[in-house]
Amino acid sequence: MRFSLDSPPAILALLSLTSLSLAADADKTTTSTACTASSTSGAFFDLRPDIALKKNADGSKPAHSNGAPLVDYKAKGYDYGSNFTLNICGAVVEPVDEVLGVDPGKWQNISAYYTSKGDVYSLGLQSGNLISRGKELVLQYTGGSPCGKSKKSVDSANFEKRSSTHDGASYRDPDYEHDDDNDDATTATRTGTAKSTKETDEPKRRKSATIFFSCDRDPGATGAQVSFIATDPDECNYVFKAKSQHACAGVEPHKPGSVGPGSVFLIIFAITVLVYLLGGIFYQRTVANARGWKQLPNYTLWASVWAFLCDWFVIVTSSCARFMPNRRGYHYISGSPAGRGRSNRDDENRLIDQYDEEWED
Repeated sequence: MRFSLDSPPAILALLSLTSLSLAADADKTTTSTACTASSTSGAFFDLRPDIALKKNADGSKPAHSNGAPLVDYKAKGYDYGSNFTLNICGAVVEPVDEVLGVDPGKWQNISAYYTSKGDVYSLGLQSGNLISRGKELVLQYTGGSPCGKSKKSVDSANFEKRSSTHDGASYRDPDYEHDDDNDDATTATRTGTAKSTKETDEPKRRKSATIFFSCDRDPGATGAQVSFIATDPDECNYVFKAKSQHACAGVEPHKPGSVGPGSVFLIIFAITVLVYLLGGIFYQRTVANARGWKQLPNYTLWASVWAFLCDWFVIVTSSCARFMPNRRGYHYISGSPAGRGRSNRDDENRLIDQYDEEWED
C-alpha cells in the first residue's frame, strides 16, 4: 500500500499528528521558581527578598517578610513628566483603579504604572519570569494600557461614504435597482464590513516595562534602587534599571529531594570501591586461582594493614590500663604467692640470726 502526501487528507492527518506531538511536548515543559534565574555558567540569582509585601490589616509586618520592603518602588521620570510606581516580581502594594484600557479584574495584578493628567496608565501585569541573558538579568512586564490604535483602511472609509450617499439620495439610477435578495446580500456585506472596521479600531499594542538588574556591592545599601532609563518614541516600552544586592551571582541552595555535592561524592566513592572489589575478586579467582580470603585484591597489603591496626589497638589499650585506678575492697591474701614469699624471707632471716648467735657462742 502506497502513502502519498499529495492528497489533502494525508496532509491534514500529518499536520494533526504534528500538532498533537507539539502539544504533548508543551505539557512536559516545566518552569523554575518564580523570581529566580540560573545562568549557563552555573550562577544563581534570587530576587524574592526584593519583592515588596503588603502589610497586614492591623498594620503589622507579614510573618514571612524577613526584611522585605513594605512599600512600592518609586522611580522619577525627570524630563518624561511623570513618576513611576512599580514592584519586583509582584503586583504593586498600593491598589490602583480606573486604569485606562485594562479590565477591572486585572487591576490587582498590575506591577508598574504611572499617572499623567489624572489618568492611570499600566505598564504591565505581574510576572516572575526572571531571565539571565549573559551578564544581564532581565524582568519584563507586558499587557499594560494601550499605546496606539491601527488606522482604518482607506477602502473601507470610501465604501462607507459611497454607501451613505446612495442611501440618502432621492433618485436612483435603474442600474442600481436590484431585487430583495440582492438588497439583503448588500446589507449583510455592509454589516460585515462595519464589524471588520470596528475590529481594526481595537488597539493591538500595549505598554510594557523592561527592568535590567545589576549587582550592588555597597554594604550600606538597605534595598533595591530603581531608576527610569528611557522609553521608545511610541511610548510603548519603558526601560528601568535596578541595583540590588540580591542581583549578585550566588550558589543555588540545596533543594529537598535532590542530590547534593556530598551525596554525589559518596555515590562515586561507593561505585569505585564496588568496581575495585568485584574486578579484583574476578581476577584473583579466574586468573590466579585463589580461594578464600586470598581472592580479595591486594590481600597481602590489606592483611598487613589489619595486623598493624590490631597491634596499635593492643598498645593503646595496655597503655591506658596503667592509668586506671585500682579497685577498692581488694587486698592481698596471706595465702597468695606474694604473701608466701614474704614469710619465707622472714624465716630465712630468723635462721641467719640463729646461726649468728650460735657462732658467737
